[in-house]
Amino acid sequence: MRTLKRLIFYILMMAVLFAGWLYLHVHSDVSLPEIPYEFTIESGSNLKQVSQQLADAGVLVHPWSLIMLSRYMGNESAIKAGDYKLTGDISQVALLEYLIKGDVSQTEVKFLEGWTFAQIRNILNQHPDIQNNTSDLSEQEILQLIGAEETAAEGLFFPDTYYFVKGGSDVEILRRAYLTMQAHLHSTWDARQESLPIDTPYDALILASIIEKETGLESDRAEIAGVFINRLRIGMRLQTDPTIIYGMGDRFDGNLRKKDLQTDQAYNTYTRAGLPPTPIAMPGLSSIQAALNPAETKAIYFVAKGNGESQFSTNLADHNRAVNKYQRQQK
Repeated sequence: MRTLKRLIFYILMMAVLFAGWLYLHVHSDVSLPEIPYEFTIESGSNLKQVSQQLADAGVLVHPWSLIMLSRYMGNESAIKAGDYKLTGDISQVALLEYLIKGDVSQTEVKFLEGWTFAQIRNILNQHPDIQNNTSDLSEQEILQLIGAEETAAEGLFFPDTYYFVKGGSDVEILRRAYLTMQAHLHSTWDARQESLPIDTPYDALILASIIEKETGLESDRAEIAGVFINRLRIGMRLQTDPTIIYGMGDRFDGNLRKKDLQTDQAYNTYTRAGLPPTPIAMPGLSSIQAALNPAETKAIYFVAKGNGESQFSTNLADHNRAVNKYQRQQK
């Protein structure tokens, strides 16, 4: 009996000593190979794999200690995948909380106003941190994946900076950009001017894309929108070069010729009345707002001055004089 008591006593003492050592160990700072120290937890990794990964890198001396700590805290399966950056001393307790919180470092991709869907796809396919799940898909297949009801992708994605964890899918980025555009478009649609010659939010998106490509100066945006609204009201053709250039696609060599204006195609707003069938680019919020809240103006013509500004005219004679003046200056 006395031997058994001694054995129990030694076991309890060892357990207390081990618990004390473990407490001090997990509350002591880990050893970082460098500062800042960056590492990645791959999707699907479990805590045992992550602990061994950190031990192999020299961060943990005993990988099992992090596993025991997580079991004690009841968070063994709560770690999150992603890219992490440690910028200073950190204990195992704080490290585990960091992995559970999933406070990962993020990267970004930017979509710019006036970009086409082809440019968006190109930047997504070239981004080294994006998982390309759409590179072999058709436009319609992509729209189906992101839950869009439209049949053409052009103009449907909001220009902005999108942050994501390294290895994020291009599908998710496109879905976010699409939903963001829908939110902006419909909120602006609800606050639109009355009696506009625009029937649907999609029509507004088409017009906004034209305004985006025609605007050289922010202060001219609403008045350019007013010109196009005036033309739609009186049944005048929009006669805007960016739509023709878009419709020409790869055939456009940088010079728009008279024959291009006269050659009929779906996006030729010199030969066809009304709006083109789809947007021609990705409009920003300012262009959407201008399309649905245009300036009050009597102008139905405008020409670029060559310095970013536009000259507006209410009649063809004045417009022709402005064209001759500013085209001569540009030449």
